[in-house]
Amino acid sequence: MVQEHVSDPVVGTLVDNRYAVTARLARGGMSTVYLAVDQRLDREVALKVLHPHLSVDENFLGRLGREAKAAARLSHPHVVGVLDQGNDGNTAYLVMEYIKGHTLRDVLKDRGALPPRLALALIDPVVEGLAAAHSAGFIHRDVKPENVLIADDGRIKIGDFGLARAVTSSTSTGALIGTVAYISPELVLGKPADARSDVYSVGIMLYEMLTGRQPFEGDVPVQVAYQHVNATVGPPSDLVPGLAGEVDELVQWCTANDPENRPVDGSALLQELRHIRTNLSDAELDLQPPAAAAAASQHATEILGRTSNPTTLLPPSRPAAPAYPPGLALPDDDDTGDGWSPPPPRLGKRAQRKAARESEKLRSVAAATPVRTLREGNPRRRGLIWAVVLILAALLATGAGWFFGMGPGAAAAVPPVANKTVAQAQQLLNGVGFRSTTNDVFDDEVPTGIVVGTDPAAGTEIRKFQPVSLLVSKGPQLFPLPQLTGGSLDAAKSALNAAEMALGAVTEKFDEEATAGTVLSQDPAAGTPARHGTPVELTVSKGPQPIPVPSVVGKARNDAVAALEAAGLTAKDAPDQVFDRDVPQGSVVSQSPANGTLTKGGTVTLTISKGPRMVTVPSFIGKQASEARKALEALGFQVRVNNILGGFFGTVRDQSPVNRDVPEGSVVTITVV
Repeated sequence: MVQEHVSDPVVGTLVDNRYAVTARLARGGMSTVYLAVDQRLDREVALKVLHPHLSVDENFLGRLGREAKAAARLSHPHVVGVLDQGNDGNTAYLVMEYIKGHTLRDVLKDRGALPPRLALALIDPVVEGLAAAHSAGFIHRDVKPENVLIADDGRIKIGDFGLARAVTSSTSTGALIGTVAYISPELVLGKPADARSDVYSVGIMLYEMLTGRQPFEGDVPVQVAYQHVNATVGPPSDLVPGLAGEVDELVQWCTANDPENRPVDGSALLQELRHIRTNLSDAELDLQPPAAAAAASQHATEILGRTSNPTTLLPPSRPAAPAYPPGLALPDDDDTGDGWSPPPPRLGKRAQRKAARESEKLRSVAAATPVRTLREGNPRRRGLIWAVVLILAALLATGAGWFFGMGPGAAAAVPPVANKTVAQAQQLLNGVGFRSTTNDVFDDEVPTGIVVGTDPAAGTEIRKFQPVSLLVSKGPQLFPLPQLTGGSLDAAKSALNAAEMALGAVTEKFDEEATAGTVLSQDPAAGTPARHGTPVELTVSKGPQPIPVPSVVGKARNDAVAALEAAGLTAKDAPDQVFDRDVPQGSVVSQSPANGTLTKGGTVTLTISKGPRMVTVPSFIGKQASEARKALEALGFQVRVNNILGGFFGTVRDQSPVNRDVPEGSVVTITVV
């Protein structure tokens, strides 16, 4: 798509706190398309913002949401993906895959009529995308060149699935949605559409690609719509001489007025299209359309518009060729009177077989029909017969006038009956003259048993003898909730998104067995039927609860073990006990870890004291006090000195204890004189 450099209040805004609008791409009858950046996923998208008259229609918005969700599940290389849908205040929008490139309309404007090879190659992916959609139960209803997107890398996709369906189903514009040049006769008449309606639009589009013009034209749309119902699309070879008969057949097969005479769906059309592409010769595929046809037409118009040219006598015109049925033998040269006979029509294989059958029927009828009457008849009798015929014609005309003016054939608008009971809706329809049927549908907002809408939609003008289907709500469609427990929180979020459910409140709690981040429980439970968008609350594990390690140093071993087990921890003795002058035997000297936290059942290692070491106190009597002090302190004793007469001589006179084992660190008293 080419960006439009225009002033637009939406450009530069942030829609729904997610989509940053950078430029306007195009504007149509239902929406304006912008180039935007999805700030959450950091990618370019096409943002379709609906026009205000659609944004205020709550019934339409509800149906648009449902159709957008359904279209989002349609994934095909030749269908533009629907990524998101929502409302931001009074702004209703669709988010679609951004295709950087141009549309088929741009190709037709630039090149006009296309060679058959190029036209068939361009239409092939369009039909393939429609075939996939038809197989999935989707009908587009608005196939036209503007909705065929051609990427710069050559990819071809058809867009606006969901939007066209929602508009035709919910608004009064549904009868003539989009460009009336491509609309099927049944949609003009307000009848239900099916896959064959899309096939008709493809046939009109292929006609335009081959000839450079649309088959029906008019000053106002209603003139074109009238021709779709009452006229027949001619063969493209009328405008492109030399075009293969198989291509003519393909176009006219798709554009038959009666849907029963068209391909049943996109898959049937795709099979025939590819068969034709394979069997046409290179010369037939590469046929160049007359490039000067449009210019010649304009030149002729200019000549007819001149008033100054003198009137000249034209030579006698050749008699018009009689309209013979296909396959019927043409008259000999003598029958025309001037030796000229019209050229035989170019027919494809399917048409040739049909023409042969019709020709045989006509020959049989001709052989059984007398060429002249056996009785000339009475003029008075003939007059009486004509009088009777005229009276019958008048009666028929009067009856037809009543039928189409006031009777069952009269046109009337379908009244709005949404949000009414079935009885109330039927009464309203009967009052207008419609007969109704009921059809149960799922609806997330409308209560069970209440009318959601009608098909055709309210406001559509149809004939009173045409049935109106009441769409009656059977409540929201329920889907089983997925199993979320036992996995991670991220996996649960992905499962909820895939099931189109919402994430509710997330609660965390400690669990001794489940690792952190594991989903422990969900509410509602797995398998519970719920509507799309239902929030599911989750409880997630924070892992085992941490336990502070208590200090048991200095406590007796049994007391220390009891304290640790009361905290939920496990006590373990160190392999070796140690001597300690300060900690009594059997008490805890140290622990590992000394502090911090452990989980339930964590192990604390205890080092147990053997009490102080026993040391023999040697005798230092008669030795100098300084020597005695030094030796005793080296053995780990505390030395207390008791001086007599001031300790003048410095000699140890007495000591206590002496020559026996005492605990390391005990006090040894020496008496010095």
